[in-house]
Amino acid sequence: MSSASTSPGTRAFRMKLKPGNEQVYRERHDAIWPELSALLHDAGIYDYSIFLDEATLDLFAVMKLRPGHDLGPLPQHPVMRRWWDYMADLMEVEPGNRPCEWPLVQVFHLA
Repeated sequence: MSSASTSPGTRAFRMKLKPGNEQVYRERHDAIWPELSALLHDAGIYDYSIFLDEATLDLFAVMKLRPGHDLGPLPQHPVMRRWWDYMADLMEVEPGNRPCEWPLVQVFHLA
C-alpha cells in the first residue's frame, strides 16, 4: 500500500488497468470478498475509493486511514496476496502480483 504525500491519514495513488478490463475490474470490486473488506477495515481504512480515467485507463485511489494504524503488514497478509493474484490479469503489476502504484501528491484540499 502506498504512502503518498497527502493530508494526514489520507493516501492517494495511481494504478494502471489493462485495456478491455474495465467491466471485469468493476464487477470484481462490486463483489469484494468479505474477508478482504474486513482486513482493510481492521487495518484502519475507513474510506476507500478508486476512480477510473476511461481515456487513459489510469485508476486513482484515495483511502483514509484511522490514526495509529499502519498499512505496512497488509502486503504480507495471505488474503491481500490472494486478491492481488486474482486481479493480476486485469492491471499492471510488479513481480509477486502487487499492483504497480505511483504515489500522488496532494496539491489542494477543501475542508
